[in-house]
Amino acid sequence: MAARKKTKKRKAPAKARRAASGEGEAKLSARPIWQGHLRLSLVSCPVALYGAASRANDVAFHLLNPKTNNRIRMIPTDPDTGPIERADLVKGYEISKNSYVVVTPKELDAVKLETTHTIDIERFVDANDIDRLFWNTPYYLVPNEKTGLDAYTVIRDALEQTGRIALGRGVMHTRERLVALEPRGKGIVATTLRMRNEVADPAHAFADIPAAKPDKRMIEIATRIIEQQEGPFDPDAFEDRYEKALRDLIRRKEKGEKIVTVEPVEDTNVIDLMAALKKSLKHKGRAEETERRVKKRARR
Repeated sequence: MAARKKTKKRKAPAKARRAASGEGEAKLSARPIWQGHLRLSLVSCPVALYGAASRANDVAFHLLNPKTNNRIRMIPTDPDTGPIERADLVKGYEISKNSYVVVTPKELDAVKLETTHTIDIERFVDANDIDRLFWNTPYYLVPNEKTGLDAYTVIRDALEQTGRIALGRGVMHTRERLVALEPRGKGIVATTLRMRNEVADPAHAFADIPAAKPDKRMIEIATRIIEQQEGPFDPDAFEDRYEKALRDLIRRKEKGEKIVTVEPVEDTNVIDLMAALKKSLKHKGRAEETERRVKKRARR
């Protein structure tokens, strides 16, 4: 048998290397997190959900044994009998202290709803009617088969023309979720909504805040400061500075550089609120100065 000719390993493109290091753009997952049908009355089409947001670019640390630098394995352990295989574990719901009801996979399958494989549109609402506290996780809802393209585009364009958001239900991650559907370009964005029992009442959170009104002059100055710094939202203008500093720290340690501890920024104790507001009004470049100070500290 002839010897195989060794091929020279090609260097990955710079863009691919950036993505591999976690600094590239967020990308769709290779597989959908959910597949099923989108249904409006008697009209339905096969669809798939892909996450619109990704945490793949986050810096992730592993736990190591400092004596060996070996990565630590988290092994399920019974306090009485010791380690146990994950495959042998079962699910239990605690009904009282150390007392559980064990539920089998077959029993869980028995309570599956029709929405396990269908997002059934139930209602159409105005976007402003949905409190932002209830918006949860965004997804891209895309056609899953060519046969359902016509129905998909009809639903998308109808939403576009009416300016409404469709509300439906779907089972994701073993829970039935309320889903808001809105047109976006050629497709549909599906955002899960939190249920009422998942959102704490803001009245309870703010109950201890006094009802006293601040000085009107102070409000006027604060309003002018806001006007000086207002502008359109541009996600490209913002970055996770802590994440960037972490990556810089890792690179420097990899090169063997000595890391110098940066002194923490001193907290400012505002004694005269009016004077502080007036000073802030004159100091228009606060955001730019903060950015310069962060970059300067990162270079130390």
